[in-house]
Amino acid sequence: MTPLQICGIIAGAIALLIIIHLCITLVAATITFVTTLVRRNKKKWDRNLHFKVEPQITMDGIGIDWMKKNVQYKEDVHVVNGKINLYGEYFDFGSDKCVMILSGRTESLRYGYYFAKPYAESGYNVLVMDPRAHGNSDGVFNTLGREESKDDLQWINFLINEKGIKQIVLHGICIGAAGGMYTITNPECPDCVAGIVTEGMFANFYESMRNHLIEFHTLVFPVMQTINMLYKICTGYTMRKGPLDVIDTLDKPILMLHSEEDPYSTPDFARKLYDTCGSKNKEIVWFSKGGHSVLRFIDTEKYDSSIKAFLKKLN
Repeated sequence: MTPLQICGIIAGAIALLIIIHLCITLVAATITFVTTLVRRNKKKWDRNLHFKVEPQITMDGIGIDWMKKNVQYKEDVHVVNGKINLYGEYFDFGSDKCVMILSGRTESLRYGYYFAKPYAESGYNVLVMDPRAHGNSDGVFNTLGREESKDDLQWINFLINEKGIKQIVLHGICIGAAGGMYTITNPECPDCVAGIVTEGMFANFYESMRNHLIEFHTLVFPVMQTINMLYKICTGYTMRKGPLDVIDTLDKPILMLHSEEDPYSTPDFARKLYDTCGSKNKEIVWFSKGGHSVLRFIDTEKYDSSIKAFLKKLN
């Protein structure tokens, strides 16, 4: 066998390995993308509890108990954004103020019950909603707050025009926080949206997803880049853009609730969000313990008292 033939065999083997690697990457990225951000039927991310582990089980039970105690005030509500039907529940306590609780990825309006108590005790009506592609709402893709923020504007108009609400506060968890940030910084957002409370808000979902892959010991490169490519093809957006790109334009009060142990929306990015925030009325409350989106469970008194103090400043 000549040296040229040997080189040809080696080159062919390398090319084959590269092709196999690319195929594996594409399959892994597609599975991750579909599992994380695509709903193929309404059984996925319906109104049932999906994370059947603690503390989510206990949080869900507390939220359901709150709903049952206030069921006499509850009304099923519905808005439409384009061709997307969106469903929610409105708890009318007779106020002209309302909180919109914006749930995170995989979570329906049922998740929002758990966060309602401090607002109801502060004299606010409560609106919980199924985000697009969740619960009873239509939709296929979770767009990480982008299209969801446009849905939020429809709900805001509903509260103003149909329910006579004069003041609205947004409370967002994770992706719900990102959607809320896009909403409140949108030039079309009505002035009656007085402020926003965020828990576990990420700077951009690219970094958050990257941290998920690292946690599960998944190859980051080039899987992450491929996931982002699929996301952009399907939604028109990139994961590399996020709340960090708009928070400098925020001119309304914000309360950021964040854990020093958050493995996804990491503390360094939370500090960067806070430092970049353009609001003259901004506050960040740190929780020394607790993972992602479980801060109220870890320290309910601190969580609720922080929100109540924030609401008092708005009035």
